[in-house]
Amino acid sequence: MSEFRALRADDFDTVHATFLEAFSDYVVPFALTREQLTEMLTRRAYRPAASVGVFDEGRLVAFTLNGVDGETAYDTGTGVVPSHRRRGLGGAMLDFLLSALREQGCTRYQLEVIASNTAAVELYRSHGFEETRGLQCWSFTGGGEGETAGDQAGTIHDEWCDAAPSWQNTTASIHRARDRYVILGETGGYAVLFPATGDLPQLAVQPEARRRGVGTRLLQRAAAVAGKPLRILNIDERDDGIATFLTAAGASRTVRQFEMLRTL
Repeated sequence: MSEFRALRADDFDTVHATFLEAFSDYVVPFALTREQLTEMLTRRAYRPAASVGVFDEGRLVAFTLNGVDGETAYDTGTGVVPSHRRRGLGGAMLDFLLSALREQGCTRYQLEVIASNTAAVELYRSHGFEETRGLQCWSFTGGGEGETAGDQAGTIHDEWCDAAPSWQNTTASIHRARDRYVILGETGGYAVLFPATGDLPQLAVQPEARRRGVGTRLLQRAAAVAGKPLRILNIDERDDGIATFLTAAGASRTVRQFEMLRTL
């Protein structure tokens, strides 16, 4: 019989090995090194005690890794190894967590799920989650100039964003990062870039400075500094302005997700 229990900090190596197995055939390639998984979980405010692991004869076969910020919990990764799928473990972990998260003072539980994964979407709906918005992911390969002596160091301005960032793109998430990031600046605009991965969690232009090429220059600079395609993940698809901008700049749409929320 499977054992369900909250995870501990010393479970991390086991979690990493099981994470690789669970996501080995995922729709999006997701093979993270130990250091990459550590960074992802750090940025997403991972809390082992708010997470769950399923053990079969001592072997970790399924998990949900949750972050917590204030009273909101966030599913930063749920996986089941291939040999244990279609046994209802996803639903059973949700049942375990809904009670456990309440006990830890959480009042909201948030997650993202790939829109085409209809089985997962229906599972979450059946457990009381509702879609709050659609999120679109993008990729951008630029050919512009990199940083020069005249380039500015930017400052994050949350008030310049037309839509609330998704969990992993918030300013709090950026500040939790251990990996190096840079804030590229233009008059009236900024872009936050993680050069090692090409992750671009924020790009914003002050409303009165838009349609003057500021965003395009920042996007090109970010691509040149990274030296690799940029990953622009989980942009609120209701923000027509950013979608129009990215399309015109030559960015490509990749995966679409739903953000879902349940009150606890």
